[in-house]
Amino acid sequence: MLIGEYYHSIDEKGRIMVPVKFRNDFAGKVYITRGLDKCLFVFGEREWNDLYERIKALKMSDATPVIRFLWNGAAEAEFDKQGRILIPQNLREYAGLSKDAVFAGSATRAEIWDKEKWSEYEQTLKSDNIAEIMSKIGL
Repeated sequence: MLIGEYYHSIDEKGRIMVPVKFRNDFAGKVYITRGLDKCLFVFGEREWNDLYERIKALKMSDATPVIRFLWNGAAEAEFDKQGRILIPQNLREYAGLSKDAVFAGSATRAEIWDKEKWSEYEQTLKSDNIAEIMSKIGL
């Protein structure tokens, strides 16, 4: 399970260090794609394939926009010897990534955020809303 927040820099070639704890969960290549709220989603191969199977089960009118959003701009990446992955230019532009970024664990996927956008997003979280949702699952 992917948990935690890790701060890393993106180098001039668009590479970023993947947290060691995340690399162990990903075990091999990863898939990077557009995420919600202008972040990037990063999936391990198994989770990527599981996601595809769930989307494939939807009726075509529901599946098509999700596939277009997630798959059309997606990239496959492998770790280099230093544990970095290359984030393609189109995805860096989508997420507004420049130098400082945040890897955030989101259970079955990681998210990559521009550090400033992450900070702004955290400020929008309302504990009342989260508490209401938590109560629905018995927390």
